[in-house]
Amino acid sequence: MNLTKRLLLSLVFVLPVTTAAQSISQSQIEQFKSMPRAQQEALASQYGVDLDSITGSVSQQNQRPQNVSVIEPVDAISDEERERARKEQETNEERGRKNGGLKPFGYDLFAGSPTTFAPVTEIPIPNDYTLGPGDVLRVQLWGKENQQLELPVSRDGTISFPQSGPQTIAGLSFDEARSQIKKLVSEQYIGVQASVTLGELRSMRVFVLGEARNAGSYTVSSLSTITNALYVSGGIKRTGSLRKIQHKRDGKLVGELDLYDLLLAGDTSNDNRLQPGDVIFIPPVGDRVGIEGEVYRPAFYELKNNTSLQELVNLAGGLTPQAYPQLVRIERNNEDFLRIIAEANLITPKGKQAKVKPGDRIEVASISDITGQYVEVKGAATRPGRYAWVPGMRVSSVIRSLDSDLLREADKRYAAIVRTDPETDTVSVINLRLREALDNPGGKHDVLLEEKDQFLIFADEGKVSASSKEQNNPDRTVPREKAIGRNGEANTLDAPNGQNEEQDYSRFSREALFAPVLQRLKAQAKPGAPQQTIEVTGPVRYPGEYPLPASRQIADAIYVAGGLTDSASLYTAELARFGVDKEGTGKTDIRNLDLQAVVEGRASVSLQSRDRLLIKSIPEFAQAKTIELNGEVRYPGEYTVRNGETLRDVIERAGGLTDNAFPEGAVFTREKLRQLEAQRLQEAEERLQGDLLGVQLEGDDIGGQSAERTQQVQNLLDDVQSARPVGRMVINLADVVGSDEYQPIRLQDGDRLTVPTIPQAVSVFGEVQFPTSHLHSEGLSVDDYLERSGGPTRQADEGRVYVVKADGSVMLPEKSRWFGGRSQQLAPGDTIIVPIDVDRLNQLELWTNVSQIVYQMALGAAAVGNL
Repeated sequence: MNLTKRLLLSLVFVLPVTTAAQSISQSQIEQFKSMPRAQQEALASQYGVDLDSITGSVSQQNQRPQNVSVIEPVDAISDEERERARKEQETNEERGRKNGGLKPFGYDLFAGSPTTFAPVTEIPIPNDYTLGPGDVLRVQLWGKENQQLELPVSRDGTISFPQSGPQTIAGLSFDEARSQIKKLVSEQYIGVQASVTLGELRSMRVFVLGEARNAGSYTVSSLSTITNALYVSGGIKRTGSLRKIQHKRDGKLVGELDLYDLLLAGDTSNDNRLQPGDVIFIPPVGDRVGIEGEVYRPAFYELKNNTSLQELVNLAGGLTPQAYPQLVRIERNNEDFLRIIAEANLITPKGKQAKVKPGDRIEVASISDITGQYVEVKGAATRPGRYAWVPGMRVSSVIRSLDSDLLREADKRYAAIVRTDPETDTVSVINLRLREALDNPGGKHDVLLEEKDQFLIFADEGKVSASSKEQNNPDRTVPREKAIGRNGEANTLDAPNGQNEEQDYSRFSREALFAPVLQRLKAQAKPGAPQQTIEVTGPVRYPGEYPLPASRQIADAIYVAGGLTDSASLYTAELARFGVDKEGTGKTDIRNLDLQAVVEGRASVSLQSRDRLLIKSIPEFAQAKTIELNGEVRYPGEYTVRNGETLRDVIERAGGLTDNAFPEGAVFTREKLRQLEAQRLQEAEERLQGDLLGVQLEGDDIGGQSAERTQQVQNLLDDVQSARPVGRMVINLADVVGSDEYQPIRLQDGDRLTVPTIPQAVSVFGEVQFPTSHLHSEGLSVDDYLERSGGPTRQADEGRVYVVKADGSVMLPEKSRWFGGRSQQLAPGDTIIVPIDVDRLNQLELWTNVSQIVYQMALGAAAVGNL
C-alpha cells in the first residue's frame, strides 16, 4: 500500500511537469491500473486528484499520431473520375484496333484499384531504416526486471525511456537506435537485458507527378518504395514512360527506375525506398516499336538507347517454335515519310544486330504448314485433321471404324481421295467404296495411300434431315454426341430437350467439299489435257458436277452421285457429249443409253471430259392427284384420281349425291384458278390504292364531298383487302351427274367440290341498308328483296344491280335502265349484289377497277354464303 500511495503522490505532484512525469516507470503505471476501480477512486478522492485526468494523462504518454488511410477507398471515387477512366479505356481500345490488336507492353501492371487499404508493415525491417516521428519502438526487458515497453517517437524526435529521461532517436538508423538503447539499459539497469524491435511505422506524404493515372500527393507507409507509390496512384498512363521513372528529393535526381527490369527480369534493385517529401516523376513515353507474329509477347515496346532486333525479340519473350527466323519483315518510314518494307535474317549476326527505329512494325513470320509426310481427313469425321503418313498405309489405317471415326450423319458408303501429283502439281480424284474397304482390309477397295492424300468424308443428307427432325422434337432428350472441334478435337454436347448446338452439315455436302477440287481441275485444263469433270442430272440422290471417275464408267459416276432414286427409269438415259468437229467447230452429240444394261455391265460406255449424263424419270411416277369431296355426297373424303378421270367418275365412286343435295349450288374450286384470282385481286387492290390517292389529292372539298369520296373508296379498299380468293369454276352439277351431253370435267390435282344442302334463303349484299339473307318466297322479285333489306343506300347504283345465281353464274335483271326490268323471280341460293355508284366519286377510271373488284367479291360471297 505504501508503494501505491507513493505512486499516487508522484502522479499528483509531477503530472504538471513533463520531465518528472517521465520518471514514473511503466510497471508502476500498470500496477495502479491493475487495482480495482473502487480502490482507485478511493485513493484519488483521498488525495483530491481527478482519476480521469490521471488515467488519461498516463495513456497519452504512449499515444502516437493517428495513421491516416494510405489509399482512398473505391467508394470515394467521384462520378467524374469514373467517366474519365471509362473514356480512357475506350480510347485505348480504339488505339488497339487501329494498331491491329497490338497494345503497349506493361501498362496493366499497376492499373486498377487496390484490394487493401492497409499500410505496408508485414515485411522485415532493414537495419538501415531511418527512424522518425510516428515510429514505435518495442523494448522487452528481462532478467532482474521484466517489462514490455512501447516507446513512440515524438514530434521532437525523442522517446521517453523510463527512469532515463528523453532519448533522441530521430535521424538514427534502426541498427544505431537499437545499439543505443541496449547500451542505455546495460548502464542503468543491473542484471537486465533488452531486445529492441519496431512496432507501428509512421506514414509519410510523397508526390506522384507527370503521366500518372491519378497524379497528386499520397500518404504512404515509411517502408514504401517507388512501385508502392505507383500502385497507390493507379498506375501509369499509356502516354507515360515505363523506362525512365525519375525519383527526386529536394529538387535533385536521386535515381531512375526502369520498370522493364521489374517486368521482364524481376529486378527490384532500383526500386528505391521513399522518404517524406519525395517526388516520383513520370516523363512522356519514349520511342516505341511494335512486334508481332511468332513471338510470345506481341506488343509495342518502348526503346531505350540503341536497341537491336535481337534485343527486341528478347523483350517480346523470344521466338515461338513455329517461328521462321530467316524472314523478319520490318515496316518503317523512309526519309520521304513513306512506309517501306525491309527484311532481316535472325540467323545471321548482321540480322541480330540490325538496329530498330522508332515507329517500326516488325513481324516474325511462321513456318509453313506441314510440308510432307502426312495424309489429311476432311469432312464429317469425328477427328478431322492431318495424320502421319508412312509407306504402305491404306484407307483402313486411317479410318478404322465407321461408327467411331465418322459422325452419325456421315455417308458411310462413299468417300473420295484427292491426290496431288508431286511432279506436275495436278490433282486427280479416286472414288472410294468406304464400307467395302473397311470390311476387307488389304483388298482392292482398301486403296494404298500416298503422301499428301486428302480424304473427303461427305454428309448423308437423308441422315442430316432425320437428325434435324429429332433435334426439333421437344419431347426427346438429346444423347451425348460428338461434334467436330478444331485441331481434330471432339467436343461433346449434352443439352436436354433438343437444345444442343446445331451443326452446319451443309459444309460437308458433296457440293461444298468438291468445290475447291473442281476449281483446281478446271484451272489445270489446257489443250491436250481437257477438263476432267462431268455432270450428272435427274433422279439421283445428289445431282451436280463431279470429277471424272478414274474408271470413266457411268456406273461409277452414278455411284458418286449417291445412286439412283426409285423414280429413275432404267429403260433409257441420255448422254450429251461436247466435242469439236473436223472444221474446229464445237458440236454436241446426244446418245441414248440402255441404263439397265450399263449399270449391270452388259454395255460399256466410257465417259469423257465435260460429259453430261441425264437420268430420266419414270413418267408420272408416284404423282398422286387428289380431289376432295365435301357436303352432300354419299361418301365424302379425299379421293385419288387417275389421269383423264372426270368429276362424274369420282362422284360415282363416292356413291353419288344424297337426297338432300342441292347440285345447283355446288361450289367447284380449282387451285390454279384460285391463284389466278388472288393475282387479279392483288392487281385490283393496287389500282384501287392508286385511285384512292388520286381522290385524296383532288383537294376540292366542297361541302365535304372530297372527304366523302375518300371514305367510300377507303371502305371499298378495306373490303377488298379482307376478301379471300376462292378459285371457283361455274359448273352445272346436275348435268355433270345426269347428262351425257354435258362437257366432261377432267380433274386436276387439288380440285375440290362442295355440295350444299337445299337452301331456303336469298342473300342481299352491297349498298343496301341491311345486307342480310331472307327466306325464299315464291313470287318475290329483285325489288321485293331489296325492299326487305331496307332499300338501296345513298351510294348505291340502282341501275347496275345484278344477281349471282347459286351455281356462280351472273344474271342481269331484264327491263332495267340498262338491261331491262327487275321483276324476274329468284330461286333459293341466289345472291343480289347492289354495287356502289362510282359516278358519285367523280372518278371515271374507277369504273373498271370497282366493277372487277365487286364482281370478285360477289363470287366469293356467293360461294361462301351457299355452303
